Amino acid sequence: MESKGAVSAEPRTRLRAALAVAGIGVTSLGHYLTPPEFLLWHNVFQRLYYLPIVYSAITFGTRGGLAAAALAALCYIPHIVITWSGWAAYSANQYAEVILFFLVAAVTGILADRSHRREQELRRVYQELESSFEQLRRADRLSALGQLSAALAHEIRNPLAAVEGAAEILAQPTTPPEMRQEFLGIVRKECSRLNRLLGDLLDFARPRPPERRPTEAARIFENVVALTRHAAEKNGVRIRTQIADGLPALVADPEQLTQVLLNLAINAVQAMPHGGELTLSAALENGGIAIRVRDQGIGIPEENLDRVFDPFFTTKSEGTGLGLSVAHRIVTQHGGTIHAARNPEGGMTFTVWLPLEAS
Repeated sequence: MESKGAVSAEPRTRLRAALAVAGIGVTSLGHYLTPPEFLLWHNVFQRLYYLPIVYSAITFGTRGGLAAAALAALCYIPHIVITWSGWAAYSANQYAEVILFFLVAAVTGILADRSHRREQELRRVYQELESSFEQLRRADRLSALGQLSAALAHEIRNPLAAVEGAAEILAQPTTPPEMRQEFLGIVRKECSRLNRLLGDLLDFARPRPPERRPTEAARIFENVVALTRHAAEKNGVRIRTQIADGLPALVADPEQLTQVLLNLAINAVQAMPHGGELTLSAALENGGIAIRVRDQGIGIPEENLDRVFDPFFTTKSEGTGLGLSVAHRIVTQHGGTIHAARNPEGGMTFTVWLPLEAS
C-alpha cells in the first residue's frame, strides 16, 4: 500500500520537472525568436540554459541534470545549425557551450547526490535516535512506576502491620482496659497516617489545575505564619517575614501556593527541634517573584539534594515523602521553578520562583 508521503511527493516531483522543462523551452524560444543581429541577447539566452540544468541537477541528482542538459542541447543545436552555420568560429563556441552543459550538469549532480545521501543518512540516524529515546523514555517511566509502587507498598506495610498487631491484642479477652485504650490509640494514629499518605498520593497523582487570580504575597505569608505558629512556638522557632516594597501581585492559585509554602515552612520548623529562626521573604527577581523559605536547621546532606523532590524520598521517620513532590508539581504547573540549597552557616533555603503572570 502506497504511503501518503509518497502520494503527496509525486505531484511535487512532476511540478519541479515541469519547471525545468519550461525554463529550457522559454530560453529556446528566446533564441529562435531573436534576430541574429542581437548577439548580446543570444549570449544571455545561452547562459540562461544553466539555470534549469543546475536546478534539475540539484533537485533530481546526476541523472536529472544530464537529462536537462540533453534536452537543452536538443533544443539549442538546431538553432546553432540554422542561425550560425555561416559563422564557423562562433558556432564552434556554441558547440563547446553545449559540452559545458553536460559538464556542469555532471559536477552539480554528483555534489547533489552526495548531499542527498548524506541527508538520507542523517534522517536515518535521527529516526534511530528518536526510536532509542522513546525506548529510554518508556523504560524510565516503567522504572519510575516500579520505584513508586515499591515505595508505596513499603509505606503502607508499616502502618498495616501496626494495625494488625494492635487488632490481635484487642481481640484477646484478657487484655486490660488501659491497654485496650493504648492500642486503640495506635489504630487511630496509623489509620490517620494511612489517610494522610493516600491524600498526599492523590495530590501527587491527580493534581487539580490551578485556579489563577491576583494573589498578594503578604496574604499568603499571613496564612502560612498563622498555620505554622503553634508548631513553631512548640520548638522555640521565631518566624520572620520580609516583603520587598512595591511587590506586585502574582497571578496564581492562592490555596495551592499556600500549600507549597506551608509544606516548606513546616519542614523548616521540624528541622529546628532546638529553636532557631525561620525567614519567609519575597522579592522581584528575573522577571518574576522569588519566594525564599530559609531556616537554621540541621540541613539536608549534599548527596541527597538531588533527591529531595523525588516521590517517597524523606529523611523523617514520620514523613510520607510526597510533600515536596506535590510542591514541585504545583510550582511547575504555575510555570515556575523550585530548588533547594544549603546555607553556608547551616540550614536550608528553598527558593520558589513564579512568573508575575500566568504562562
